[in-house]
Amino acid sequence: MALREPSIFVVDDDEPVRDSTTALLESHGLPVNAFASATAFLDAEIIQHGDCLILDNHMPGMTGVELVETLRARGIRVPVIMFTGRADAALKQRAMSAGVLIVLDKPVTEEHLLQAISIARLSANDIH
Repeated sequence: MALREPSIFVVDDDEPVRDSTTALLESHGLPVNAFASATAFLDAEIIQHGDCLILDNHMPGMTGVELVETLRARGIRVPVIMFTGRADAALKQRAMSAGVLIVLDKPVTEEHLLQAISIARLSANDIH
């Protein structure tokens, strides 16, 4: 896969959501690499090339929070935006404790997503 840098990664098992999120971001000129699962993302081994990770929490196999915990355990600090349709206070607390920068409740508006990405990319500049 040809990688454009810096990149925004989208990880979501729901193909229509993944495709629409990718199309939205690309329509704003943002480089995107999309993955259907947390495992596919980890297997790609391109995390160090990104400046923002957008992911769903509820995915089969490994949840979004578990993915973030795995990244942090490996010392990877890419800023993370997580969206979920089933957030409760405990999930949001676990996500933030794991290192998620922003948790957005579904449905996510274009404006809120783009604002979150701007914040995450500023945070990425501080990391790199």
